[in-house]
Amino acid sequence: MPSPLSIRRVVLYKHGVGYFERRGKVTGNETAHLDFKARDMNDVLKSMTVLDLNGGSVSAVSYDSTKPLEQLLSEATIRIPEHGSLTALLGQVKGARVRARVGAAQVEGAIVGLESLPVVQGEASVVRPFLTLLVGASLRTFDVLELGELEFLDEAVRKDLEFYLATVMSSYKKDSKRLSILTAGEGSRELFVSYVLESPVWKTSYRILLDEGKPPLLQGWALVDNTGDEDWVDVELSLIAGLPVSFVHDLYNPRYLRRPIVEVRSETGVAPVIPQEAHESAYEPVMDAEMDDSFGSQGAAPAASIMPMAAPAPAPRMRAKGGPMIGGGGRGMRETLEQSTAVTTLTKEVGDLFEYGVDRPVTVHRNQSALVPILHRPFEGRRVLLYNRSTREKNPMACIEFKNTTGLTLEGGPVTITEDETYVGEAMLDTLKPDDVRFVPYAVELSCTVSVEQDLEDGPVFRARLGRGTLIVEFFHQRRTKVLARNKAKRPQVLYVEHPRTGWELKDTAAPAETTDGFWRFKRELAPGASDTLTVTERTRGQRQYYLGNLGLEEVTFFLDSRFIDPRVAQALRDVVAMREKLSQVAQDIQRLNEERTQLFKDQERIRSNIDSLKSGASQRELVERFVTKLNAQEDRLESIGRELERLEQERTRLQTEANQRIESLSYEADL
Repeated sequence: MPSPLSIRRVVLYKHGVGYFERRGKVTGNETAHLDFKARDMNDVLKSMTVLDLNGGSVSAVSYDSTKPLEQLLSEATIRIPEHGSLTALLGQVKGARVRARVGAAQVEGAIVGLESLPVVQGEASVVRPFLTLLVGASLRTFDVLELGELEFLDEAVRKDLEFYLATVMSSYKKDSKRLSILTAGEGSRELFVSYVLESPVWKTSYRILLDEGKPPLLQGWALVDNTGDEDWVDVELSLIAGLPVSFVHDLYNPRYLRRPIVEVRSETGVAPVIPQEAHESAYEPVMDAEMDDSFGSQGAAPAASIMPMAAPAPAPRMRAKGGPMIGGGGRGMRETLEQSTAVTTLTKEVGDLFEYGVDRPVTVHRNQSALVPILHRPFEGRRVLLYNRSTREKNPMACIEFKNTTGLTLEGGPVTITEDETYVGEAMLDTLKPDDVRFVPYAVELSCTVSVEQDLEDGPVFRARLGRGTLIVEFFHQRRTKVLARNKAKRPQVLYVEHPRTGWELKDTAAPAETTDGFWRFKRELAPGASDTLTVTERTRGQRQYYLGNLGLEEVTFFLDSRFIDPRVAQALRDVVAMREKLSQVAQDIQRLNEERTQLFKDQERIRSNIDSLKSGASQRELVERFVTKLNAQEDRLESIGRELERLEQERTRLQTEANQRIESLSYEADL
C-alpha cells in the first residue's frame, strides 16, 4: 500500500548528500512503509530519525534482509511453480481448512487432496482437476474449475501465502528495499521521519544586468535535481553551501564473527586385546561443513530492526521568493526582472555553512530538475578593463569589478552578463563572502590594444664585503617593463594592468592600486582615443664572488679603483701577490732541479751499462776509471740537489702558509 509519509522538506548540500523530512498520519498500531534503493540503505540506517509527535511510540523499524530471493523462498513452506499454480498450491496445503463457494452455496472443510479425473465433453474426454474436501464426516469432491471462491481459514497458511507472494513481488524491483516503521498508540497521530541520502550536488548560475548610470543587478538561480523515485510536491526546499564531513559506512549487510568450534570429547568402547597386534589410533575431530558455512556466511537474517533516534535540531533557514526571468513588453528588462523575480532573501550562517531557503513550496517531479530563484539584488560594481599578458597579449579583458554588497555568501557558478538588454559575455564567479571583491572577466575588449617592452640590466655595486679569503660584491638586477595602452573607443575607460610578482621589489614606480598573492594591479585612466604608458621598474639583489688566492696585480688595481677595497687592504693584497710570485719562482726552481736530477739518473744508468760491457785490459781499465770518476762527480751533484730541494720545499711551505694566513686575516666591508 502507498506510504502515508510524504516528503515535506528537502535540504540539499554541496558535498553530495540530501536531508529529507517526511510527515504523515498513522492510526492505532498501523505500520508505515518506505521504499529505498539498496545502495541508499547504509545512509538511511546511519541517519534515520523517527518520532511519534502525538504521544504514541515507535517500537522498531524493520527492513528487508540481504538474502537472495532463492534463499528467502526456500524458507517458505509453500512453493508455487510458474505453471499450474492453483493445482500445485492446493496439493501442498493438505489438511488446511477452506471455505469454498460452489454456485450459490458455501461449503467448509479440510483439503484432503487434488486429483485429475477424465470428464466426457461431447464426443471427447478431457482431464479436469477435482478437489476433495472433508466436510464433517463425509468426503466431497468438487470440480476446481467450477469453484467461484476459495478462502483459506487457517491463519498460518494465509500468512505463508502472503509472505511468499510479497517476496516474489519484491523481486520484480530488485534494487528496492522496504523499510517498515512499527508504531503503537491510540487514535490518529502524526509521524515524523528524517534521513540523509546520497543526492546530486545543487548548482548555481547567475545573471548580471548592466545599465548605464544604475547599479548592476544580480540574479541568482539554484539548479536542483530530483533523481529519486518519488515526486517532490510542494516541499520546503533549502540549499546549504559548505562542506560538512560525510562518509559511507556499511550498516546494512550483517556482520559475523567466526567463533571457535569446541568438540565434545568422547571415549570409545574398550576392545579386546589381540596378542602381538595391539594398535593405537588418534582421533581427529572433523568440522561439520554445514555448521562452518553458517558461521562464515555473509548472508543476513530474515529481518532486522533499528531503534528510533532523537529528533534533529532545526536547521537555520533563509527565505527567498521569485519566478523565472522573462522579458517585459513595453518595459525595460531591468524593471521586468525586478517585478517578476523579486526575491526577499533572509540568511543565517552556522559555522562555515550557509543556507539558502525558499519561502514558497517547490515541486520537482521524479527524474526532473528545476531552476529555483534564490537571489535578486543590486550590488556595487562597474565595468572596467583588466590586462594580463599571460591571458591575452594584445588586448585587455572587459570585466566587472564586483564587490559583494548583497550581504549573502555567493556560491561559485557561471554568470551571464547583459548590457543594455544585449548579451555581451559569460564568466565564472568564485565563491564570495560578503564584501569580497573580484574581477569578473566576460569578453575581450578589442577597442583597446596593449604592447609591452621589457629590458634587464645590472646596476652599480652598492656593498663590498671581504672575509675568509673571498671578496663578495653586491649589486641590483634591474628590470624595466613599459606597458603602452591605446583606447580606440569613444568612451573613457578604466584599465587595470596586472603585473606578476616574482619576488622583486618596486623601484621608482607609483604604488599599485591593489596587491594580490600573484600580481600588482596598476590603475590607469584612459581617455577616448588616447594612449597611456605605464613604466614598472623592479630590482632584486645580486652578487659576485672573487677568491683572493688567485688574484693578480691587475685585479687588485681594479678593486681599488672601483672602491671595493681601501688602500690598506690593497697593500696587503699586493704583499700577497708578491708572495705568490716568490712561490712561483720557488716552484720553477724545484721543477728545474727535479729535471736535472732525473737527467743525472739517466746518465748514471748509461755509464754503468758501459762499464759492464767493458773487457779486461790496460786501455779498458783507463776507460773504467774515467767512468767511475764521472759517476762520483754526479753523486756529489745529486746530494747537492737533494739538499737544495729540501730547502726549497721548506721555503714553499713557509710562503704558502704565510700567504694563506694573510688572506684569511683580511676583513673589510663598505657601502658604496
